[in-house]
Formats: sequence, structure tokens, C-alpha cells
Amino acid sequence: MRRLGTGIGWRPEIADAVEEMPGIEWVEAVSENLCPGHLPDSLLRLRERGVTVVPHGVSLGLGGADRPDAGRLAALAERAEVLGSPLVTEHIAFVRAGGALTASPLMEAGHLLPVPRTRDALDVLCENVRIAQDALPVPLAVENIAALVSWPDEELTEGQFLYELADRTGVRLLIDVANLHTNHVNLGEDPGRALGELPLEAIAYVHVAGGFERNGVWHDSHAHPVPRPVLDILTDLASRVAPPGVLLERDENFPEGDELHGEVEAIRVAVDKGRAARTAAGGVGTAPRVSRTPTAAGADAAVRQRLGLAQAALLSALVAGTPAPEGFDRVRLGVQARALAGKRADVVGKVAPELPVILGARYRPAFLAYAQGCPMTGGYRRDALDFVAHVLRADPGDPGDVDPGVRRELREWWLERSGPVPRSTRPGARLARATRRVLLRR
Repeated sequence: MRRLGTGIGWRPEIADAVEEMPGIEWVEAVSENLCPGHLPDSLLRLRERGVTVVPHGVSLGLGGADRPDAGRLAALAERAEVLGSPLVTEHIAFVRAGGALTASPLMEAGHLLPVPRTRDALDVLCENVRIAQDALPVPLAVENIAALVSWPDEELTEGQFLYELADRTGVRLLIDVANLHTNHVNLGEDPGRALGELPLEAIAYVHVAGGFERNGVWHDSHAHPVPRPVLDILTDLASRVAPPGVLLERDENFPEGDELHGEVEAIRVAVDKGRAARTAAGGVGTAPRVSRTPTAAGADAAVRQRLGLAQAALLSALVAGTPAPEGFDRVRLGVQARALAGKRADVVGKVAPELPVILGARYRPAFLAYAQGCPMTGGYRRDALDFVAHVLRADPGDPGDVDPGVRRELREWWLERSGPVPRSTRPGARLARATRRVLLRR
């Protein structure tokens, strides 16, 4: 695997700090946030300096019951080619459920949700990974995710699941040590055991991120400093193998450039500490290569349908308020459901920043009330439109009702964005709309 070195997740909010930061050898950018024909100037300048850029996908849903969407795969491939990337990455997760496979409404999670570590789910995941590998122009690496809930009746540990996935498909692994810590706190899983079971020679690179603990639950926020236990897991990994790359993720609550640089330096120190321990133990700096012949067996329709029904039931409990599926911890499901709704409110507030301005302090409680029974079905932009439509449908006197002035602003916002093209601002068109409103009131 090509050596990447030390990197940081590129985000528009810290673009200047990333460009000025010494010792940054590569960056990772969220694939869905990039337009191949209009790449940010900051990324173009980094590429001109020889800094590697890796597109990191978040919406493919390789762990879902359906086969990967060809359009999403084509978009990921296009970004890899435009950026000249040596690989692309995605997650071992499902992000949507329902639809034709289960004869139920399609629901979007807006978040990465865990795949059950069962033989059925592994068969589906392996086939989906092979489909993605065939569609991509560069190697694929897949990431372990953080989880607040675990599936009942799992058949494999995380390490065993990842080992079999790599062994059967030849896919590379993106190991997130912060997610290993999250699963240790939330699910009681031993990160040392997971590292011991991994095919270390398959590691493409490593993620490091911060989070916080609340009421005994660790939230992988990517908005807080990297804690010592996460750095210790990184040191443990580096004592076993020389990771080709290590990257700091930070998505919100961005600190000043000096503080960010300090976190990157702490990561370097943790890796150096692990390297020293490996050297002292007589390590040679890399894990031995294992010859793999990926297997071609896939998942039949019945297996996909069983997985699809199970994922739809879980997602419906999380985003539509249906009863918790048997075997799940209802308290943890409640924590996850609130976290998903809160994230939806935050992201919609960023995608449609006018809405928190128009609604003021009522925005968040109104959105959370809407999210309790209205699953996301078409991404965050569609979610913003559906939320406003929901508010506009509220009867006068209902808890979700707003005063007439706010209602008019919301209606104008919705009309401006719900059509295939923005409404005309020509005086004649504006007069016609005003006349129509007057007539409709009569």
C-alpha cells in the first residue's frame, strides 16, 4: 500500500489552516461535498504542491441490503479520477432501508448505522464491496464505524468480521481507532482484541478523532479534542504494524490553527511511541503480506430480503417512532434516535440557513417534533423542503403553528426552492404572483 504519511481531513472551514500547517502530506475530503468541475481553490493549490487528496464517501451504504447504486458509484469514481487519488474510501454501514426489496417506504438515516455481524450480512457486504471494486478506477478501502447500539445474536466479533471481509474480497481497511474506543465504551468491546484479530497488512490508513461521554455513552462527535485513550489505541496499533497513513478528523467546533496542529503532532508522537515499541520487540516495520484469492460467492435474494427487513425495522424504530425490534436495548435506541434527530436538525440548518433565521428559537423544537414521525426520504435538501411543508400544513392553534408573518416567509422560501428552477424575479412575473395570491385569498 502506498505510503501516505500524516494528514488531516480537509473542510472548507479550516481550508486556510490546513494549507498553512507544516508537515501535512495528504488530506481527505468528503466526496459528496465536492463538485468535480468546481473543486475548491484550496484543494487545487494543495494538489499543485503534491499533497495527495483522497475522496471519502459517506452515502454509498455498502452494508445495506440493496446493491450499491450505480450513480453513486460513478460519482465516487469521477472524483477519484479528477483528484488523481491513489484510492477511495467508504464505510461498513447502512444508511437507508426499505424500498422495493421490502415493499415498504424508503427511509434515509442521515447517518452511518452498524451492520449486524452475521454470516448473512457478511455475504451481502462482500458482494456489495466487489460490485464497488469493479466500478471504481482505484482501490477501495472501507472503514469500521462507531455504534451506540448493537444487534442481537451476532455471530462474529468486529475483528473477525473485518478479517473475513478483507480475506474474501481483497478490500483494504480504513481503521478508525476512535471508533474502536467508542465501541469499547458503548458496547464493551476490547479494542486490543479487535486489533489482534485484524489483517494488519490490509490497512490502508488510520482515522483519529475526538468525542465526548454523556451518561455513560460515548459520542463520536468529531468536534472535540482527541482523548488519551484514543491515542493509546493508535500507539497499540503502531506497535503491531507501520500504518501507511494516519489522519486527524475534525468536522465541527473547529479550533484555531495552532490547536489543530497540536492535535496532529500528538498523533505523530503516538505513532512514534508505537514504532519504538515495535522496534524494541524486534519488529520489521510492516506486517507480512498474505496472499488472497477473493471468492466469488454472492448473497441470494432471500438473504438480501431478510437483511433488508431487519434493517428497515431498526431504522423505522429510530426515525419513525415504531416499536423497537426484539432484542435491542430500548434505552440505547432512544439515545440513537435523539442523536439522529439532532443531527438532522443541525445539518438542515446548515443546508438551509434561512430556516433558523426565519423561525428563530422555534426552529430546533419544531424540527425535532417533525422528525419524530417524518423519516428523511431524499437527502437533507429534500428534508428541508419537507419540514417547511410540514410546518405550513399545521392548523391554526396547533403546537407546530407559526404566526402569519413567519408563515408567509416560509411559504416564499418553499416556493422559491421547490420547483425545478428558481422563480423569475422579473417585475411582470412578480406582479402575476402577487395578483394570484390576492385572488386566492378571495
